[in-house]
Amino acid sequence: MRKKKRQKLQYFLRSQTKQICEEEFLHKKGKKRIHNLFGSLREGMGHFSSMFNGLARSCSIQKRKSSGRCGDNDGRGAADAIAKDAKKNDLILRSSGFVNVDGSNNSASVFSKRGNKGANQDCAIVWEEFGCQEDMIFCGIFDGHGPWGHFVAKKVRESLPSTLLCNWQETLAQTSLLPDIDLDSDKKNQRFNIWKHSYVKTCAAVDQELQQYRKIDSFHSGTTALTVVRQGEFLIVANVGDSRAVLATTSVDGSVVAVQLTVDFKPNLPQEVERIIQCKGRVFCLEDEPGVHRVWLPDEESPGLAMSRAFGDYCIKNYGLISVPEVTQRHITSRDQFVVLASDGVWDVISNQEAVEIVSLAPDREKSAKRLVECAVHAWKRKRKGIATDDISAICLFFHSSVSQSEHVHTVTTPK
Repeated sequence: MRKKKRQKLQYFLRSQTKQICEEEFLHKKGKKRIHNLFGSLREGMGHFSSMFNGLARSCSIQKRKSSGRCGDNDGRGAADAIAKDAKKNDLILRSSGFVNVDGSNNSASVFSKRGNKGANQDCAIVWEEFGCQEDMIFCGIFDGHGPWGHFVAKKVRESLPSTLLCNWQETLAQTSLLPDIDLDSDKKNQRFNIWKHSYVKTCAAVDQELQQYRKIDSFHSGTTALTVVRQGEFLIVANVGDSRAVLATTSVDGSVVAVQLTVDFKPNLPQEVERIIQCKGRVFCLEDEPGVHRVWLPDEESPGLAMSRAFGDYCIKNYGLISVPEVTQRHITSRDQFVVLASDGVWDVISNQEAVEIVSLAPDREKSAKRLVECAVHAWKRKRKGIATDDISAICLFFHSSVSQSEHVHTVTTPK
């Protein structure tokens, strides 16, 4: 029964998308029909999005049970409220690919370890066959901060992928109607422009939705979001915050080389500090934290954010903090091996080159993310004695299959 439902929804989405592409891209005169067709597509995508939200909420509740107490009554109340939502939307995503929030397989490895600061505010997701496309996979790392940071991170994790998928389908269908997309450009640039437009629109919508979501107090809490979409040999990277994506490629002599794909959006970056100051915000370091630049309100010693882009944190959104993503692309070659997505807890103590070497030397792909995280924990204890360990999370997405690959087999790993 479930298999039939899955096949039915997949057929619906693919047939509608194909119909739009074939009819409307070739026959621009039928602009009215594109809206009718897209209306049907959005209806199906809405059902699809609801199923994903049900799964994401269910996964969030299960992880909260094992991550400790929230620290206050409001947090426990939020957990209860979100749990009720999960029951109300008792739907499991079984018809649009394979979703991982805490596990590994032969193409992607995921692991997160709680630090010494309370509840684990990091979370992650790997979504295979993204949008019913066999050659697409979505990965994301979300690093929460503030009293409600773990709730904010999970909320963004559950809403961003499905919103992105809807916006991508819509942009793909309406490409000929968008003035900022050049149809005469080459195929790669056109595809990138579609993804970039979709990401920018998605991040704005997710941030607005989060602000209106009354069950989570995101006024003084927020999250970063580092996500990638692999579409065949095409890699799209979107970054909001200070997490980092690093690609491992092979040099001419056969050694593995690290290539940083993202910018760590810290408040001291020239373009970031200029925007913050223009918006009347402040950037400075505390006396006991030399070198750690933070964002502050004009007349208050708060909130002191160590990043310049994030979802949430509405107390300072009018003073220079933004949720606009940096979107970049890369063509995956035969030399490229994998990409590492990790929260700043990894990069604070491990270099890009060290990270790709640790992953490449892992005897088992499925445990590569765990190996990297554990190495970061040991490095933190050695290099930052007396400082509480941060939450540390990583995703390793491999580009090429290995001999031992078992399709869609997931081994769940529970962070300690």
